[in-house]
Amino acid sequence: MRSGPPWGRGGGGRPPWWPEGETSPWSGGPNWRRHGRRIARRIGCFVGLALLVVLSAIFGVVWLLLSAFGAVSSAPFDTAVAVTALVLGGLAIVIAILVLRRLAAPVGALIEGAHRIEAGDLSARVPVRGPSDLRSLARAMNAMSSRLEAEETHRRSVLADIAHELRTPLSIIRGQAEAVTDGIYPADAEHMAPIVSATESMEMLVDDLSTLTLAESGALQLHREPIDVAVLVNETLGAFGAEARAAGVQMTEHIDVDLPPIDADPGRIRGVLGNLVSNALAHARPGGTIRVEGAAADGSVLLTVRDDGTGIPAELLPRIFDRFVKGPSSTGSGLGLAIVRDVVEAHGGSVTATSTQVDGTAITLQLPAARSR
Repeated sequence: MRSGPPWGRGGGGRPPWWPEGETSPWSGGPNWRRHGRRIARRIGCFVGLALLVVLSAIFGVVWLLLSAFGAVSSAPFDTAVAVTALVLGGLAIVIAILVLRRLAAPVGALIEGAHRIEAGDLSARVPVRGPSDLRSLARAMNAMSSRLEAEETHRRSVLADIAHELRTPLSIIRGQAEAVTDGIYPADAEHMAPIVSATESMEMLVDDLSTLTLAESGALQLHREPIDVAVLVNETLGAFGAEARAAGVQMTEHIDVDLPPIDADPGRIRGVLGNLVSNALAHARPGGTIRVEGAAADGSVLLTVRDDGTGIPAELLPRIFDRFVKGPSSTGSGLGLAIVRDVVEAHGGSVTATSTQVDGTAITLQLPAARSR
């Protein structure tokens, strides 16, 4: 259940449909309060003018009626004042009606749009018209509803992708378990192995989703310390040595001399580098080469993993760090590079990728160098 101040009248908190962790206009930011006060002052001036006009008109009418019945002096000056007040009052009433009509339509559209968004219609848009403040408010509301609609579409897509990724291991587990239960397969290691493997795949998917969620919410805990890049690369390549030999792939490294250590969480960065090397092995050609490079650059360390594989399709390259994006030959969940991006950015770094079908793929991490003590 959502905590925090209530939204709406007397509240001021986040609306229930506004994304968690995002600052909404209703939270009372200085820009919103300033524009709100300007709009309130303008509407107050218009209402005050309308009341003044109505009172002037009433005064003029009453004065003329009293003069007609002799209740007050009907001197020419008094009559002229009353007639003038009546004429000015009538003109002011007309002007006030026109102004209020000009305000009523855009304000009504804003209210209707807000009710539609509150009811869950995130496709609602309001016309941009009226005074400048109301036009600004309409544009802000349209931008908000567009963003909410995009977030909702993304959320549904992610849920669909998660369901798809879970369906395969669950089918394996159920099929094997039913076969063992019905006596079709014996409950031996050979027939239990697919169940264990599918369970491990589900566990990895859940761990990956947990890491992504923590990174995006800013709750990913990092235990930073200076890390020797050469040691990190040697340990990672050593862990994949047997797999590389089996695939006929050669792994090399080139780390600049006097390369400063990086300021990072050892466990997280080992996972990031291991993910990149694993991807490179999965797409490397038999007899190909994977090269890991380390270089210094303006207070940062550039760590690059290169392979001479088939490369990433050009249409897929701009989206490879998004969730569940993977090539047609990929067997993973499509979360690995998204985790790489989020973990590196949580360290204050960045990640880029280049790829061609001729030269293969190079993914470069820019990580902060550890400060000398």
